[in-house]
Amino acid sequence: MRITMVKKKMKDGSDCRKCAEITEFLQSRGHWDRIDEIVWAVEDDPQSPGALLGERLGVARAPFFVVQDDASEKVYTSALRLVQERFAAEISTMDEARDVDPDDVGGI
Repeated sequence: MRITMVKKKMKDGSDCRKCAEITEFLQSRGHWDRIDEIVWAVEDDPQSPGALLGERLGVARAPFFVVQDDASEKVYTSALRLVQERFAAEISTMDEARDVDPDDVGGI
């Protein structure tokens, strides 16, 4: 199994907010070493490797993960689902609540 994480790099060179949060989550849970490769989607550069990979896979927002097993490829847009399904780790209700991104919630 090979895991690629696509992270967004902002114009100032920093990780996007969500990418930094997910990186910290993976590191704090001891899963960071399971990520084989980081591919960057650079803000305002549609030709950056991460942007091209996202376009090919139909994913418009970073971070996301691509898991390759032999001839199959699966995309995870949720780090929690990746951890549950591929690392067989327990996810707490608190982790699930933190996974809800306020930027993705419509309404008021």
